[in-house]
Amino acid sequence: MIRKFAIAALVAAPAMGVIAQSVTVDRSLPSYTPVSGVSGSLKSVGSDTLNNLMTLWAEEFKGFYPNVSIEIEGKGSSTAPPALIEGQSQFGPMSRAMKSSEIDAFEKKFGYKPTPIRVSVDALAVFVHKDNPIEYLSIEQLTQIFSVTGPRTMTWGDLGLTGEWRDKPISLYGRNSASGTYGFFKEVALGKNDYKPTVKEQPGSSSVVQGIATDKYAIGYSGIGYATADVRALPLSIDTGDQAFAADAENSYSGDYPLARFLYVYINHRPNSQLDPIRREFVRLIFSRQGQEITIKDGYFPVSAAIAREDLANLGIRAGF
Repeated sequence: MIRKFAIAALVAAPAMGVIAQSVTVDRSLPSYTPVSGVSGSLKSVGSDTLNNLMTLWAEEFKGFYPNVSIEIEGKGSSTAPPALIEGQSQFGPMSRAMKSSEIDAFEKKFGYKPTPIRVSVDALAVFVHKDNPIEYLSIEQLTQIFSVTGPRTMTWGDLGLTGEWRDKPISLYGRNSASGTYGFFKEVALGKNDYKPTVKEQPGSSSVVQGIATDKYAIGYSGIGYATADVRALPLSIDTGDQAFAADAENSYSGDYPLARFLYVYINHRPNSQLDPIRREFVRLIFSRQGQEITIKDGYFPVSAAIAREDLANLGIRAGF
């Protein structure tokens, strides 16, 4: 049985301003104000899901500090840990939590664990073409559709569609194995079973959505922030026949949407030390009102002030709110 996602215990939806389908930034988060003494360069290596969000935060940051240089590289969550370990980046965005083996490799090098911050909430969406009439799916059905435990080939008729859809094979789109989204979907939606070899693996989230948009009989998965008008995110239930929940903020915060997840940025922070000004201020921007408004702009859901305070404290940064 799939657990109800842990976000429910950590994010209080009313505090986030969730009303129906709208979401606003927690009013307790402060506006960002610049400080003196910030200079240098930053590099972020990791999640493609977070690529746009990191880029938007970088643009906002450079508005406050024009002389700062920032480079964003998004080739998959699995590229974040080695980049941090080898000193090639200061930030490691990941759409999944680090594996124990990745944490162990980091700790072997530095003598302490990497520090994660929870920067936003994502509903990992299951997309179909906008003209597909299917109403919803269950995790059980996704396991059959995408994993080797299901039939080698399935048609949309196997999922109950009739007419022109009944005998059309389901075309599968997904991410490559470097992706944290690939790993998260495999663990939660496929019960850790292997993917079918017929899944068309894509190098990025946007290419998954683009593939589905041009393939009428396709289905695939990607962060909700990559949704376009040409695809539709399906409501999901855990068991077939149970109530299905839309991939929206309210259901992600409550844990009712079964593929909700935190998005992370990992940082090399020695315990009981202070972050250098440029990293400290970038993190403060992420957890500011402007930073979390950018989260909404990019199609994801903001974190609460309580989470921001906790994660800032883990980096030795006094929140002040």
